[in-house]
Amino acid sequence: MSAAGAPRGGVAPCSRRVMNLAHFLRRAARRFPDAVGLAWGARSWTWAELDARVDAMAAALAARGVTKGDRVLVQARNSNQLFESMFVGFRLGAIWVPTNFRQTPSEVAYLASASGASALICGAGFPDHAAAVRAACPDLNCVVEIGGTAFGADYDALVAEQLGRAAPVCGVEHDDPCWFFFTSGTTGRPKAAVLTHGQMAFVVTNHLCDLMPGTTEADASLVVAPLSHGAGIHQLAQVAAGTKTVLTAGERLDPEEVWALVERWRIANLFTVPTIVKLLTEHPAVAEHDHSSLRHVIYAGAPMYRADQQHALRVLGPVLVQYFGLGEVTGNITVLPPRLHAAEDGPDVKVGTCGVERTGMQVQIQDTEGRELPPGETGEICVCGPAVFAGYYDNPEANAAAFRDGWFRTGDLGHCDAEGFLFITGRASDMYISGGSNVYPREIEEKLLTHPAISEAAILGVPDRAWGEVGVAVCVARPGASVEEGELIAWLSAAVARYKLPRRVFFWEALPKSGYGKITKRAIRAELESRGDLPLEKPAQASDR
Repeated sequence: MSAAGAPRGGVAPCSRRVMNLAHFLRRAARRFPDAVGLAWGARSWTWAELDARVDAMAAALAARGVTKGDRVLVQARNSNQLFESMFVGFRLGAIWVPTNFRQTPSEVAYLASASGASALICGAGFPDHAAAVRAACPDLNCVVEIGGTAFGADYDALVAEQLGRAAPVCGVEHDDPCWFFFTSGTTGRPKAAVLTHGQMAFVVTNHLCDLMPGTTEADASLVVAPLSHGAGIHQLAQVAAGTKTVLTAGERLDPEEVWALVERWRIANLFTVPTIVKLLTEHPAVAEHDHSSLRHVIYAGAPMYRADQQHALRVLGPVLVQYFGLGEVTGNITVLPPRLHAAEDGPDVKVGTCGVERTGMQVQIQDTEGRELPPGETGEICVCGPAVFAGYYDNPEANAAAFRDGWFRTGDLGHCDAEGFLFITGRASDMYISGGSNVYPREIEEKLLTHPAISEAAILGVPDRAWGEVGVAVCVARPGASVEEGELIAWLSAAVARYKLPRRVFFWEALPKSGYGKITKRAIRAELESRGDLPLEKPAQASDR
């Protein structure tokens, strides 16, 4: 028996040094210095210009005391500066902490405090956010303003001062944090998922392998979502391939602008969410612009409803790519490539699947005790592999709840078929129990969306004295269409069991969505309560007795 602490297999322990992710930008600048790396509105920057600007800003922050391990909070709309700030942070060995620009000052102040931010890069349009962060972080020692000098040093002025200088690229190891990826906070306060240099190198490689194979420096990618979240992960993969990134110029998503940019730049891929795919493919501009360059329209964040999927495939052709994943696994759970999408139903078409395991990842369906369930049985979707995050920052309780026997528990419910295709039933928190039977809202939502008058639908479980819980549906009608509540429930009764039928149907002009385009059921529930539509059973009044 070997002595305690002796190396296993005769291999001496060593540092797990890995490539600093900022090297992706440096490599693109060396290989394609004069090629466009980023375009935004009427402006564009070559790879060499971007690399020089990142060097300059890294030098400016280093001169202000930012060093390895420091957290750099970024509050900004999509811009070249936001694009650059990721690589600035990486190059210094600092941790990039991007926010969703739509968040309120108090929400951003919480993210700053929870992450321990010591530096802030903030757009000039967010002075209240900057003030809130300053108040929440007394140790904040560096504030840089994008587009002004009202509350911080001007970003572009600092770059101009430091051009030609560079801070040394920080050496990093596999588990060194590079990004605090905040969850959306659907079940409480947002949590900072810690992404690392080694983990993210795998994620980027996997994205290029599984989501957009064949992507090269000859291609262009369009950004239609905030770079602070999944679009930022996608953009990092584009830089790794030397693929130019194109940002939309408007402050709001404009389908006309999107399709014009697809035609102008010969866009090969874009990343978005199902609700945006629906919006883009239902807009008349899609027929007015050439989109034949598209090879991969990647959607994630939620499965796409079948009716919307069929419409998009008929409009765009076989270019849809679905992936399932969450911030904690940075998207790397399953993939459904174009060849497995089909516009028409048939015996060989797996309707409703989100695909098969990503390369290097393993999915297991588990019961409440952590036992693996056989094909066809519904349980919690759990995953392991190199894309799983390092854990939540400074949150041991959340980490204990998120991991079991080495498996990351997604909180999503689903089942696998005999071939390993995954079908998501919904969030564990969305499921409700009516009369002792489990009801999965997504199944009923899918049925509602096949009605010709319904454009969007969401179902929530609410308390009921007789049955424990019943469903409530909130729907959005298509333009020019109308349907009555009773008529819709009667129509639905032919497609789903009686216990699954919603007790009430409410019609709204639109469903509330998160800053990333996802329908948010917590906001729907709050709106129902504010309108006086919940609870369904009103408390007894004195006059009722």
